Amino acid sequence: MFKKILIANRGEIAVRIIRACNELGISTVAVYSEADKNSLHVKLADESYCIGKSSPKDTYLNINNIINIAIHTKAEAIHPGYGFLSENTGFAKACEEFNICFIGPNYTIIEKLGDKSNAKETMKKANVPIVPGSDDEIKDVDESVKVAEKIGYPVIVKASAGGGGKGMRVAGNKDELINAIRECEKEAGSYFGNSAVYLEKYLDHTRHVEIQVIGDNYGNVVYLGERDCTIQRRHQKLVEESPSPALNESLRKSMGEAAVNASKAFKYNSVGTVEFLLNEDNNFYFMEMNTRIQVEHGVTEMVTGIDLIKEQILVSCGNKLSFLQDDIKSNGCAIECRINAEDPYNNFMPCPGQIDEYIASGGIGIRVDSAAYSGYIIPPFYDSMISKLVSWGRNREEAIERMKRALDEFIICGVSTTIPFHRKLMDNKIFRSGDFDTGFLEYYKILE
Repeated sequence: MFKKILIANRGEIAVRIIRACNELGISTVAVYSEADKNSLHVKLADESYCIGKSSPKDTYLNINNIINIAIHTKAEAIHPGYGFLSENTGFAKACEEFNICFIGPNYTIIEKLGDKSNAKETMKKANVPIVPGSDDEIKDVDESVKVAEKIGYPVIVKASAGGGGKGMRVAGNKDELINAIRECEKEAGSYFGNSAVYLEKYLDHTRHVEIQVIGDNYGNVVYLGERDCTIQRRHQKLVEESPSPALNESLRKSMGEAAVNASKAFKYNSVGTVEFLLNEDNNFYFMEMNTRIQVEHGVTEMVTGIDLIKEQILVSCGNKLSFLQDDIKSNGCAIECRINAEDPYNNFMPCPGQIDEYIASGGIGIRVDSAAYSGYIIPPFYDSMISKLVSWGRNREEAIERMKRALDEFIICGVSTTIPFHRKLMDNKIFRSGDFDTGFLEYYKILE
């Protein structure tokens, strides 16, 4: 077992990792920017060190500073959380070079899955259906235009190291494609330290369904059900739920087995998420595999009872998985609403600032993952998420009713939040029916 872990992240995920470490008896080291000096993860960690001023590039993307602090504090492992350096091959490799365990898959696996050409070819061999697109990262605009004309518009430009809806643009023609590539490269470089992008056919009227997997160093890979992430705005997830209202048991098993086959093809040895698009005919297509813990992992934890962060740490220590596929049972329904500091009445404009009052929801079947508190100042430099509110019920209807109650209880004063949007969504007849696709928020103006 590790004695000390450095958390190379901030906000609620850093707090979540610290809590898992505390339960395992592991000491924790927090790193923070000057803008985050009063953050909760800084207060909760056993040790805390400033790594720079405010910009992500100078702080949470600064590999040298993070590695130096890990060496200074004698941390045996680094947990990258999600975003920032969590899928950065160079960071994972640097950890190995300095004999520090990177809590995630081996850097060679990250590299292989980051190579879109190799990843797609491997998926084909594993009999996993894929979305048509570029065979590799886009090298120049002319090449991208040729690919787009071959597969047909509309297309979607994606950051190779992307996530959280960042570095993604849909293009319906050549001019839009050229602009989309420039914008995505700029955004990807800023958020992920990697400006590479690739191209895919944009499939309309689909659902976004992802499968949670975890593997160990002994060849074992298990899937822990699915999460439906179809409710999105500009490719950024707003609500996630498990199980998906669109899947029957046969389709669930097929997608789960495809995710396991995909993982085994790469000898995957950590937590990961295999993301699929599901069309109206129940055909599913591989999009990508995220080699990190997901923002929405708590949804899976609520229905399976498995602590994914602790299991991830134990696997990185060299332990075998503590369960087999037959041990995984999904119980009830869980729904997550992302509570962001954004104004839903003003095109979801970010609203950084001071939280004057913060009282989280509670009661049976409610979980809140957050790093916020009364008096906390939300900095303008990072993601706008304040809290993840998760409800659990014996069925989807009960989970929705509990979420409605929890949203009504949640008090956040001083900044605008997305709570009003989520309240409206929970009452929407189409959402409650479970019959919708990723264009839901374009078709139905929830707040009007």
